[in-house]
Amino acid sequence: MATEETSTYSAVSRIEYLKVCNYRALHHLELRKIRPLTVFLGPNGSGKSTVFDVFAFLSECFTTGLRKAIDRRNRFHELRTRGSNGPIIIELRYREMAKALPGRKQAPQQRAITYHLAIEEDRRGPYVAEEWLAWPRKHTGRSFRFLDFKEGVGQVVSGEMPDADDVRIDERLESREMLAVNTLGQLARHPRVVALRRFITDWHLSYLSADNTRGIPEAGPQERLSETGDNLPNVIQYLKEQHPDRLQTIFKVLSQRIPQLQSVESDIMPDGRLLLQIKDAPFDRPILSKFASDGTLKMLAYMALLRDPEPPQLIGSEFHLRRRFLNFTIIGRPRPVNSVQRDDADRDNPGAYRQRKRMRTRSGT
Repeated sequence: MATEETSTYSAVSRIEYLKVCNYRALHHLELRKIRPLTVFLGPNGSGKSTVFDVFAFLSECFTTGLRKAIDRRNRFHELRTRGSNGPIIIELRYREMAKALPGRKQAPQQRAITYHLAIEEDRRGPYVAEEWLAWPRKHTGRSFRFLDFKEGVGQVVSGEMPDADDVRIDERLESREMLAVNTLGQLARHPRVVALRRFITDWHLSYLSADNTRGIPEAGPQERLSETGDNLPNVIQYLKEQHPDRLQTIFKVLSQRIPQLQSVESDIMPDGRLLLQIKDAPFDRPILSKFASDGTLKMLAYMALLRDPEPPQLIGSEFHLRRRFLNFTIIGRPRPVNSVQRDDADRDNPGAYRQRKRMRTRSGT
């Protein structure tokens, strides 16, 4: 079995390619050369929210299960593109971008891995029709599947660097609704499968609203911002207790954008709930978060997310600019942006679904 030293490296996965078939308005979509920061621009109905939901759906398939993820979207017949008879397909190619740790000058570049998921439905309900993981062989470059399942039955090659010559292990899942990667990804003997499961379950798809951040939750530090942002006071409490330097960095950045902002406090009330208060320079006393502006609360929430000591592997969010009637969706991972490149989503696929002709992507490295 092929082996390779990986213990001295910390891997960060990066999506390079996405294909979606028969998912709502996306009859056939291919996005090539996806960058670490990708912005989808376009008017209502152009497909931005659907692309966003593809990531959310895949993440929910891993965290809550296939059936719940589908039922949340009004069942399979509403999820599949109307007029289509084929399976819903989500395929992504990603690369575990090895990051050299202290003491090592350079980390080796991992081979790109393709994950393919096909979902069908019959009279018994939705099921995983096909699921596989593939990457190129080390010496020949020819692609081979080191995980290959159909309707809950298949084979997997274990080990750190699975190769086509390695032993294939037959496996049968308890239900054909189960995802093989999600199930086998909990076993340490399948490191590459484990890495993909960890990658997808660590995605953060944000449905943040300013109103949700104005709540008064139960006291107690929480490490990460929720999807809706309703635990913002808890995250501020956590940063204050465990990472005060990061909290000060957040305040410093916020004060540059909001000159009057002086401090943000998260105080425990007598009834055990947590109260978020914001102090502006001209005033002696802080004001309650419910009186703060939407922009201030949203900026604070996003800064808390981006400055997370252990940031999510992927962050997605939607924005609506009413004044210019412009909506956009952001998919990416927290990291510095060095350059920006504008590109058409349909450049490499002229025969794509017509709604995508109005979608444009903006990517940055």
